[in-house]
Amino acid sequence: MKKTVIGAVALLSALTAGTATAKETISVVGSNSASPLVEVFAETYMNKGEPVFIEIQAPGSSAGIRAAKDGSADLGITSRDLNEDEKSSDLKELVIARDGIAIVVNPENSVKALTSEQVTGIYKGEITNWSEVGGESKPIVAITRDTASGTRGAFEDIMSLKMEVSGKKVSAISPRAQVANGNGALKVSVANNPYAIGFISLGTVDNTVQALEIDGAAATVDNVKNGSFKVARPFLVLYKDGAPTAETQQFLDWMVGEEAQGIAAKKGYITVN
Repeated sequence: MKKTVIGAVALLSALTAGTATAKETISVVGSNSASPLVEVFAETYMNKGEPVFIEIQAPGSSAGIRAAKDGSADLGITSRDLNEDEKSSDLKELVIARDGIAIVVNPENSVKALTSEQVTGIYKGEITNWSEVGGESKPIVAITRDTASGTRGAFEDIMSLKMEVSGKKVSAISPRAQVANGNGALKVSVANNPYAIGFISLGTVDNTVQALEIDGAAATVDNVKNGSFKVARPFLVLYKDGAPTAETQQFLDWMVGEEAQGIAAKKGYITVN
Protein backbone atom coordinates (compact mmCIF):
# COMPACT_ATOMS: atom_id res chain seq x y z
CA MET A 1 0.00 0.00 0.00
CA LYS A 2 1.29 3.37 -0.96
CA LYS A 3 1.22 5.96 1.82
CA THR A 4 2.31 9.57 1.48
CA VAL A 5 2.37 12.26 4.10
CA ILE A 6 2.57 15.64 2.43
CA GLY A 7 3.90 18.91 3.68
CA ALA A 8 5.75 17.77 6.81
CA VAL A 9 8.55 20.25 6.22
CA ALA A 10 6.11 23.13 5.74
CA LEU A 11 4.22 22.13 8.86
CA LEU A 12 7.37 21.87 10.95
CA SER A 13 8.49 25.30 9.77
CA ALA A 14 5.15 26.79 10.72
CA LEU A 15 5.26 25.22 14.17
CA THR A 16 8.84 26.37 14.72
CA ALA A 17 7.94 29.90 13.78
CA GLY A 18 4.95 29.80 16.08
CA THR A 19 2.70 31.12 13.33
CA ALA A 20 0.34 28.17 13.05
CA THR A 21 -0.54 24.80 14.50
CA ALA A 22 -2.26 21.86 12.85
CA LYS A 23 -5.82 22.08 14.16
CA GLU A 24 -7.10 19.16 12.13
CA THR A 25 -5.89 16.15 10.16
CA ILE A 26 -7.77 15.44 6.94
CA SER A 27 -7.45 11.78 5.93
CA VAL A 28 -7.71 10.93 2.23
CA VAL A 29 -7.80 7.38 0.84
CA GLY A 30 -8.17 6.09 -2.70
CA SER A 31 -7.03 6.08 -6.30
CA ASN A 32 -3.41 5.44 -7.19
CA SER A 33 -3.92 7.43 -10.41
CA ALA A 34 -5.69 10.43 -8.90
CA SER A 35 -3.49 10.65 -5.81
CA PRO A 36 -0.54 12.43 -7.51
CA LEU A 37 -2.82 15.38 -8.33
CA VAL A 38 -4.42 15.35 -4.88
CA GLU A 39 -0.95 15.24 -3.32
CA VAL A 40 0.04 18.41 -5.20
CA PHE A 41 -3.23 20.01 -4.15
CA ALA A 42 -2.59 19.07 -0.52
CA GLU A 43 1.00 20.29 -0.50
CA THR A 44 0.06 23.61 -2.10
CA TYR A 45 -2.87 24.07 0.26
CA MET A 46 -0.84 23.40 3.42
CA ASN A 47 2.01 25.61 2.24
CA LYS A 48 -0.47 28.47 2.11
CA GLY A 49 -0.55 28.27 5.91
CA GLU A 50 -3.92 26.60 6.26
CA PRO A 51 -4.27 25.05 9.75
CA VAL A 52 -4.68 21.46 8.54
CA PHE A 53 -2.49 18.40 7.99
CA ILE A 54 -3.55 16.29 4.98
CA GLU A 55 -2.58 12.62 4.96
CA ILE A 56 -3.03 10.58 1.78
CA GLN A 57 -3.07 6.82 1.24
CA ALA A 58 -3.45 5.37 -2.27
CA PRO A 59 -4.45 1.69 -2.23
CA GLY A 60 -6.90 2.10 -5.10
CA SER A 61 -10.28 3.51 -6.07
CA SER A 62 -12.32 0.67 -4.58
CA ALA A 63 -10.66 1.23 -1.21
CA GLY A 64 -11.36 4.95 -1.48
CA ILE A 65 -15.04 4.35 -2.10
CA ARG A 66 -15.28 2.01 0.89
CA ALA A 67 -13.38 4.44 3.13
CA ALA A 68 -15.72 7.30 2.26
CA LYS A 69 -18.81 5.15 2.78
CA ASP A 70 -17.79 3.67 6.13
CA GLY A 71 -16.24 6.88 7.46
CA SER A 72 -12.76 5.45 7.96
CA ALA A 73 -11.44 8.42 5.96
CA ASP A 74 -12.66 11.98 5.68
CA LEU A 75 -12.38 11.88 1.89
CA GLY A 76 -12.23 9.09 -0.68
CA ILE A 77 -10.78 9.50 -4.17
CA THR A 78 -11.65 7.45 -7.23
CA SER A 79 -10.53 7.57 -10.84
CA ARG A 80 -13.74 6.04 -12.20
CA ASP A 81 -17.46 6.51 -11.90
CA LEU A 82 -19.15 4.57 -9.12
CA ASN A 83 -21.05 1.40 -9.91
CA GLU A 84 -24.74 1.38 -9.02
CA ASP A 85 -24.16 -0.89 -6.01
CA GLU A 86 -21.48 1.49 -4.69
CA LYS A 87 -23.69 4.56 -4.69
CA SER A 88 -25.70 5.70 -1.68
CA SER A 89 -27.96 8.65 -1.03
CA ASP A 90 -25.65 10.12 1.61
CA LEU A 91 -22.43 9.78 -0.44
CA LYS A 92 -21.55 12.96 -2.29
CA GLU A 93 -19.30 13.20 -5.36
CA LEU A 94 -17.10 16.16 -6.33
CA VAL A 95 -15.34 16.15 -9.71
CA ILE A 96 -11.91 17.73 -9.15
CA ALA A 97 -10.50 17.07 -12.65
CA ARG A 98 -10.88 14.86 -15.69
CA ASP A 99 -8.19 12.65 -17.15
CA GLY A 100 -7.59 10.67 -20.30
CA ILE A 101 -6.40 7.07 -20.15
CA ALA A 102 -3.42 6.76 -22.48
CA ILE A 103 -2.75 3.40 -24.13
CA VAL A 104 1.04 3.29 -24.14
CA VAL A 105 3.80 1.22 -25.72
CA ASN A 106 7.57 1.31 -25.60
CA PRO A 107 9.09 4.20 -27.62
CA GLU A 108 10.92 1.62 -29.79
CA ASN A 109 7.65 0.08 -30.95
CA SER A 110 6.86 0.87 -34.61
CA VAL A 111 3.10 0.82 -33.97
CA LYS A 112 1.84 4.38 -33.46
CA ALA A 113 -1.93 3.92 -33.63
CA LEU A 114 -4.62 1.34 -32.92
CA THR A 115 -8.39 1.14 -33.16
CA SER A 116 -10.42 0.60 -30.02
CA GLU A 117 -11.41 -2.80 -31.45
CA GLN A 118 -7.74 -3.76 -31.74
CA VAL A 119 -7.05 -2.68 -28.15
CA THR A 120 -10.01 -4.76 -26.98
CA GLY A 121 -8.75 -7.74 -29.00
CA ILE A 122 -5.30 -7.44 -27.47
CA TYR A 123 -6.62 -7.38 -23.91
CA LYS A 124 -9.04 -10.24 -24.54
CA GLY A 125 -6.10 -12.30 -25.79
CA GLU A 126 -7.51 -12.55 -29.32
CA ILE A 127 -4.65 -10.52 -30.85
CA THR A 128 -1.33 -11.84 -29.60
CA ASN A 129 1.33 -10.67 -32.08
CA TRP A 130 2.32 -7.15 -33.08
CA SER A 131 2.34 -8.22 -36.75
CA GLU A 132 -1.46 -8.49 -36.54
CA VAL A 133 -1.71 -4.73 -36.01
CA GLY A 134 1.06 -3.58 -38.37
CA GLY A 135 4.11 -4.09 -36.17
CA GLU A 136 6.99 -6.53 -35.90
CA SER A 137 6.43 -10.26 -35.66
CA LYS A 138 6.83 -10.30 -31.90
CA PRO A 139 4.49 -11.49 -29.12
CA ILE A 140 2.41 -8.76 -27.48
CA VAL A 141 2.94 -8.41 -23.73
CA ALA A 142 -0.32 -6.96 -22.43
CA ILE A 143 -0.05 -5.34 -19.00
CA THR A 144 -3.08 -4.41 -16.91
CA ARG A 145 -3.75 -3.02 -13.45
CA ASP A 146 -5.08 -4.94 -10.46
CA THR A 147 -8.83 -5.35 -10.04
CA ALA A 148 -9.03 -2.65 -7.33
CA SER A 149 -7.77 -0.03 -9.79
CA GLY A 150 -10.17 2.68 -10.90
CA THR A 151 -8.14 3.12 -14.07
CA ARG A 152 -8.70 -0.54 -14.92
CA GLY A 153 -12.41 -0.27 -14.15
CA ALA A 154 -12.81 2.75 -16.41
CA PHE A 155 -10.65 1.15 -19.12
CA GLU A 156 -12.79 -2.00 -19.06
CA ASP A 157 -16.00 0.01 -19.33
CA ILE A 158 -14.77 2.17 -22.22
CA MET A 159 -13.14 -0.68 -24.16
CA SER A 160 -16.02 -3.15 -23.70
CA LEU A 161 -13.85 -5.46 -21.61
CA LYS A 162 -16.64 -6.75 -19.38
CA MET A 163 -18.53 -10.01 -19.78
CA GLU A 164 -21.47 -11.53 -17.96
CA VAL A 165 -21.02 -14.70 -15.95
CA SER A 166 -23.94 -16.13 -13.96
CA GLY A 167 -25.73 -12.80 -14.19
CA LYS A 168 -22.74 -10.80 -12.92
CA LYS A 169 -20.42 -8.55 -14.91
CA VAL A 170 -16.77 -9.55 -14.65
CA SER A 171 -13.54 -8.58 -16.37
CA ALA A 172 -12.95 -9.89 -19.90
CA ILE A 173 -9.22 -9.12 -19.75
CA SER A 174 -7.23 -12.25 -20.52
CA PRO A 175 -5.76 -14.01 -17.45
CA ARG A 176 -2.51 -14.14 -19.44
CA ALA A 177 -2.13 -10.36 -19.09
CA GLN A 178 0.52 -9.29 -16.62
CA VAL A 179 -0.70 -7.30 -13.61
CA ALA A 180 1.07 -4.13 -12.43
CA ASN A 181 0.44 -2.78 -8.94
CA GLY A 182 0.06 0.92 -9.62
CA ASN A 183 0.16 3.48 -12.41
CA GLY A 184 3.91 4.05 -11.99
CA ALA A 185 4.74 0.35 -11.96
CA LEU A 186 2.82 -0.19 -15.19
CA LYS A 187 4.60 2.70 -16.88
CA VAL A 188 8.01 1.34 -15.84
CA SER A 189 7.08 -2.13 -17.14
CA VAL A 190 6.17 -0.73 -20.56
CA ALA A 191 9.25 1.49 -20.64
CA ASN A 192 11.45 -1.55 -20.02
CA ASN A 193 9.84 -3.92 -22.55
CA PRO A 194 9.83 -3.06 -26.28
CA TYR A 195 6.87 -5.38 -26.91
CA ALA A 196 4.64 -4.36 -24.00
CA ILE A 197 1.39 -2.41 -24.04
CA GLY A 198 -0.41 -0.86 -21.09
CA PHE A 199 -2.73 1.94 -20.02
CA ILE A 200 -1.94 4.82 -17.66
CA SER A 201 -3.21 8.21 -16.60
CA LEU A 202 -2.74 10.72 -19.44
CA GLY A 203 -1.40 13.20 -16.88
CA THR A 204 1.55 10.89 -16.12
CA VAL A 205 2.70 10.23 -19.70
CA ASP A 206 6.35 11.19 -20.27
CA ASN A 207 9.12 10.37 -22.76
CA THR A 208 9.70 6.91 -21.28
CA VAL A 209 6.57 5.66 -23.06
CA GLN A 210 4.70 6.37 -26.29
CA ALA A 211 0.98 7.16 -26.18
CA LEU A 212 -0.88 5.65 -29.14
CA GLU A 213 -3.51 7.29 -31.28
CA ILE A 214 -6.84 5.54 -30.76
CA ASP A 215 -9.42 5.60 -33.56
CA GLY A 216 -7.41 8.34 -35.27
CA ALA A 217 -7.25 10.66 -32.27
CA ALA A 218 -4.05 11.48 -30.37
CA ALA A 219 -4.04 11.18 -26.59
CA THR A 220 -4.04 14.89 -25.76
CA VAL A 221 -5.90 17.14 -23.35
CA ASP A 222 -7.49 19.04 -26.26
CA ASN A 223 -8.79 15.83 -27.81
CA VAL A 224 -10.25 14.69 -24.50
CA LYS A 225 -11.99 18.08 -24.23
CA ASN A 226 -13.40 17.99 -27.78
CA GLY A 227 -14.48 14.38 -27.42
CA SER A 228 -12.42 12.86 -30.22
CA PHE A 229 -10.25 10.91 -27.76
CA LYS A 230 -12.89 8.93 -25.91
CA VAL A 231 -10.73 7.02 -23.43
CA ALA A 232 -11.31 9.37 -20.49
CA ARG A 233 -12.74 9.39 -16.97
CA PRO A 234 -13.34 11.72 -13.99
CA PHE A 235 -11.31 12.13 -10.82
CA LEU A 236 -13.85 12.16 -7.99
CA VAL A 237 -13.59 13.08 -4.32
CA LEU A 238 -16.21 11.34 -2.18
CA TYR A 239 -17.54 12.33 1.23
CA LYS A 240 -20.53 11.71 3.47
CA ASP A 241 -23.31 14.28 3.25
CA GLY A 242 -23.05 16.57 6.27
CA ALA A 243 -19.84 14.96 7.50
CA PRO A 244 -17.12 17.41 6.37
CA THR A 245 -15.88 19.80 9.03
CA ALA A 246 -15.52 23.46 8.14
CA GLU A 247 -11.80 22.93 7.43
CA THR A 248 -12.45 19.91 5.20
CA GLN A 249 -15.21 21.73 3.32
CA GLN A 250 -12.84 24.63 2.76
CA PHE A 251 -10.29 22.25 1.20
CA LEU A 252 -13.02 20.73 -1.01
CA ASP A 253 -14.06 24.18 -2.21
CA TRP A 254 -10.45 25.15 -2.86
CA MET A 255 -9.79 22.08 -5.06
CA VAL A 256 -12.38 23.21 -7.60
CA GLY A 257 -11.37 26.87 -7.39
CA GLU A 258 -9.21 28.85 -9.78
CA GLU A 259 -5.84 28.24 -8.09
CA ALA A 260 -6.15 24.46 -7.82
CA GLN A 261 -7.64 24.08 -11.29
CA GLY A 262 -4.73 26.06 -12.69
CA ILE A 263 -2.40 23.52 -11.08
CA ALA A 264 -4.43 20.66 -12.62
CA ALA A 265 -4.11 22.21 -16.07
CA LYS A 266 -0.34 22.62 -15.72
CA LYS A 267 -0.07 18.95 -14.73
CA GLY A 268 -1.81 17.84 -17.93
CA TYR A 269 -5.30 17.21 -16.55
CA ILE A 270 -8.63 18.58 -17.79
CA THR A 271 -10.12 21.24 -15.53
CA VAL A 272 -13.68 21.22 -14.28
CA ASN A 273 -14.33 24.86 -15.15
